[in-house]
Amino acid sequence: MPSSTDGNHSHISPVSSNFSIAITGGGIGGLSAALALAAYNPTLRANNVAVYEQASTYGEIGAGVAIGIQAARALQKLGVWEAADSISGHRSNVHRSNRRWDNDDLVVDAPAANSDGDIRQLWVHRAEFLEVLHNEIKKKGYAKLETNKKVVKIEDCDSTVRIIFADGTTALANLVIACDGIHSTVRSQFTIDRPVYSGRIAFRGLVPMSAIASNWPYSSWTLSWLAPNKHFLVFPISQNRLLNVVAFVAKKESELGGLKESWKASAPRSQLEKEYAGWNNTVQRIIQAIPLNISEWKINDRELLSEWCYMGGKVVLSGDAAHAMVPQQGSGAGLSIEDANVLGLAIRDYLANPEVGLSAYTSLYQETRLPRAQKAQVTSRQAAEVYDMQGSDFEGLSFEECLLVVKEKVSNRMAWVWNSNLEADYAAAKARTNLP
Repeated sequence: MPSSTDGNHSHISPVSSNFSIAITGGGIGGLSAALALAAYNPTLRANNVAVYEQASTYGEIGAGVAIGIQAARALQKLGVWEAADSISGHRSNVHRSNRRWDNDDLVVDAPAANSDGDIRQLWVHRAEFLEVLHNEIKKKGYAKLETNKKVVKIEDCDSTVRIIFADGTTALANLVIACDGIHSTVRSQFTIDRPVYSGRIAFRGLVPMSAIASNWPYSSWTLSWLAPNKHFLVFPISQNRLLNVVAFVAKKESELGGLKESWKASAPRSQLEKEYAGWNNTVQRIIQAIPLNISEWKINDRELLSEWCYMGGKVVLSGDAAHAMVPQQGSGAGLSIEDANVLGLAIRDYLANPEVGLSAYTSLYQETRLPRAQKAQVTSRQAAEVYDMQGSDFEGLSFEECLLVVKEKVSNRMAWVWNSNLEADYAAAKARTNLP
């Protein structure tokens, strides 16, 4: 099994009972991968799969995260849909009600995805959602969970990969799934890691619903207020006990001072108050209910990668390690869950046909997922421009004219994200490659 070793190059036979998988990173993508491997490969358990998290605990900073209907269906297959739904915020049938920054008039309501039976979109607190995934793995014994395991590098050892950790220990595995996020150590070993500044920062905070629920004038809790170069987004999480707030501001990188790409950076609330001075009364009420110290986030993504598989298919990238994207489309977490499901399918088929070779099936995973992920990266950047009224489509237009363009562009822009079918995508890619 993937575990700490004394450095011996012992061979691990690539058959179901002995096939070992190491997942680097214990965030949403990594824990979803562990669940998917178990869901599609019932013989795999903790003696086959290990998750290595660099932090001292399995937890995640940050606040709210959106999970689209496609990813929600995937969670059902992983056996955690009901638990995830129980911690979600609840809304009307509006994905996002977009309004003017000044007088609060409605611009356009973007419809929510149609529910699939009892399955619907989710809005969850990252830490609460991660706890759902972690608890399921621990309860069912699906994987060995290790903490304080920061990856330094990996090495090719014929049929296995050696993982070297910062604490001096090592591990061997037949397959490494790199889910170590936007700052992926594994990815940086194979490609130059160049952060791409999006031109925007975000302030993030949580507001108790009890502080603003009285006299709430809208039918939905999921709203954004739009202005040139700024937009202010809120949505409910934690069974509607909390309102997640994300306030975006377009800025030149030269204006950021020492702000780094980090979830942990903070700023005084007064900075947010200054950026949104003069906005409508609801925005002001929400800002005043935010704690005095808030998160400040320099939003970067990464260039599109054309290759996710390395070391003869024994190393694959997944989630943000493969396709980090800006958050304005709310697709990142969902795509990580989708990646995990397709990996589960690919490993299922490899273990049924080991003579074909692991690289054929990890390449099949890439063939299935890479085009969709790249499209999400590009359209997420485009969404940021639309909500902030930037780019060539808005050049030379008045604010009133910009609102008409926004109305046209946001009404159905999420349909392609929600309406795909993971199994159909995988089957189509499998047919193209003539794999059993």
